[in-house]
Amino acid sequence: MFHPENNDAYKGLVVNAGIEQPSSVNPYLKRKHHKRQLTVSEYVDGILRGDVTVLSQAVTLVESIRPEHQAVAQEVIEKCLPYSGASIRVGISGVPGAGKSTSIDVFGLHVLEQYGGKLAVLAIDPSSERSKGSILGDKTRMERLAVHPKSFIRPSPSAGSLGGVARKTRETIVLCEAAGFDKIFVETVGVGQSETAVHSMVDFFLLIQLAGTGDELQGIKRGIMEMADGIVINKADGDNLERARLAANQFRNALHLFPAPESGWTPQVLTYSGFYNLGVKEIWDMVYSYIDFVKANGYFDYRRNEQSKYWMYETINEHLRDSFYHNPRIETMLADKEAQVLQGGLTSFVAAKELLDTYFGELREKENNGNL
Repeated sequence: MFHPENNDAYKGLVVNAGIEQPSSVNPYLKRKHHKRQLTVSEYVDGILRGDVTVLSQAVTLVESIRPEHQAVAQEVIEKCLPYSGASIRVGISGVPGAGKSTSIDVFGLHVLEQYGGKLAVLAIDPSSERSKGSILGDKTRMERLAVHPKSFIRPSPSAGSLGGVARKTRETIVLCEAAGFDKIFVETVGVGQSETAVHSMVDFFLLIQLAGTGDELQGIKRGIMEMADGIVINKADGDNLERARLAANQFRNALHLFPAPESGWTPQVLTYSGFYNLGVKEIWDMVYSYIDFVKANGYFDYRRNEQSKYWMYETINEHLRDSFYHNPRIETMLADKEAQVLQGGLTSFVAAKELLDTYFGELREKENNGNL
């Protein structure tokens, strides 16, 4: 290729080298040093004085899967436990699109204005089965509650846990109560018939429904409706008002097919509009009537004790599962067994039995050697 600048006729041409380009990194940028992790006493002191920043950091610690974080988190929870238990815990569930987050914005403002105190909202967002990520966008629908000085909203990923609630939600409730929040809302992901784990960590389970999502047949199905202490039909406004009233009557008929609840309380079905803030007072009159009712007959304390027992067994199951999968010998065997199952050389049941036999055999060996 011919380059005219190399021709003798252009010998007098001077080409400047150009301006030196600045570095792509801002020289004035001061890199932030990682903040040191607080001590257990610093976490506890911050939580007990109601510092939401420290509370948020403690919740992050609880949700962490790192063993060193878990050890600190358990100490914090243990020291906060004596200061917990004085709140009213309300679980809010419903089908996707029922208006749970929008309703919580209205519910929360009503509760804070009418009953005072402080409100913590634990919103559980579904995690992707593919990317394992979560949007954590429920807070965007709680515009007014998010800026209220007496509220604390914490979105958390479900992280693959069943039941529409995060595995660590129960422990987060303890921290929020120790921080002085006397009202706790637990918003689950959009759930189906069988996902009822939220029932095992709240005092009142509120199920939000829409018109046209069920009929008397739902009363035969044992699932989420059976767990509900109250059912509310959202979007009862405008042209949808009559349909909402019809749906409420259908759900009332369905509830008659259930056996009587242990609490002795008869679940109520109400209609409301979260968008137009209609019927909200009646819902919270129902919730507080229920709380008074079960405290008077002793079921409130009984249910709290039963929930503690339930979560003891759940914690045992979780630790056994973690111990199994983090066992070095099992970790090396898993890939081989998985390959054999995929190639058809081994059934999944035989592979599982061999892995479990290896795991328990190693435990017995350690016990015999005095290492346990």
